[in-house]
Amino acid sequence: MSATTPAQHSDQPGRIMSGEMAEQPAVLRRILDEGAPRIREIAERIAARNPRFVLLTARGTSDNAALYAKYLIEVLLGKPCGLTSMSTTTAYGAEQDLTDVLVITVSQSGGSPDLVASTEAAREAGAITLAVTNNPDSPLAAVSEFHIDVLAGPENALPATKTYTAELLALYLFVEGLRGGDGAAAKVLPELAQQILDRKDEVKQLAGRYRFAERMVITSRGYGYPTAKEAALKLMETSYIPALSYSGADLLHGPLAMVDNISPVIAIVTDGKGGQALQPVLERLRGRGADLVVIGPQAEVDRASAGFALPTDGVAEEVQPILEILPLQLLAYEVTIARGQDPDAPRALAKVTETR
Repeated sequence: MSATTPAQHSDQPGRIMSGEMAEQPAVLRRILDEGAPRIREIAERIAARNPRFVLLTARGTSDNAALYAKYLIEVLLGKPCGLTSMSTTTAYGAEQDLTDVLVITVSQSGGSPDLVASTEAAREAGAITLAVTNNPDSPLAAVSEFHIDVLAGPENALPATKTYTAELLALYLFVEGLRGGDGAAAKVLPELAQQILDRKDEVKQLAGRYRFAERMVITSRGYGYPTAKEAALKLMETSYIPALSYSGADLLHGPLAMVDNISPVIAIVTDGKGGQALQPVLERLRGRGADLVVIGPQAEVDRASAGFALPTDGVAEEVQPILEILPLQLLAYEVTIARGQDPDAPRALAKVTETR
């Protein structure tokens, strides 16, 4: 079941979402200054138990954060990692042997019954359970052995913005802690995030390309793929534009056929191995005459129809998604405003969605 309480429109459309996007540099700084020691402590305690592999559980925006964590765990830790299907437990009653498995459940509110039930079942099946939420008093936190508070503060706009980037940073610091790292690569993020958010007028100009769009395609590879999925979700839930997200590899396996010279395509080009792997896809898109917009390094933006250059020079590839999503959050906001809609209150949605 989904919660159906209607959202309340603010007196100025988009005021709440805009304010919460602006808080993100401060939230990132708070996690680094206040949250990091606790995250490191939890990571050390879990690492001492040497989990044999990792399972991630989430819905919606948090599911995209979990996918980011999957890349971190597989690339940085070299551990097998998967995304769970909660219905196998909540609907089918499947029983699994999760002895010595780390189960991480990511949720902004920590209140959805299926997340709570699947975490309870995992713990009963022998798993080490960790909840990553923005609510330490949530039911999910209560049933989990360990809990990380992402310290984002109250989020009232329906589209999740600051909780998403907070989840990404908390998960990065946790994985770093598992491998004995210090998370130093994240220290540059608050300042760079502020620089990006200060360029909102650039995004407003970019939004003019999509005011009347009937469909959009968003693609990336590697660490950028979760960003593509989250950007598509933000655009759909705020502006109602059907936005299709694909791994660049999957895009070439069929969906490329729908791209033509009037199809808007956004490519998130991570500065690193993911961006290198995306190059053949970008060549094919240019070859089809696609309206290609790039979010990434300046050199990649210069080769596209338009774009937004990210300050990623010298920034570790694994933390770039925390910056990549910021102009895309702004884009979803600006497109929605341009279409005469209120991004604070998407139709038919509620802040806490309860599924079973």
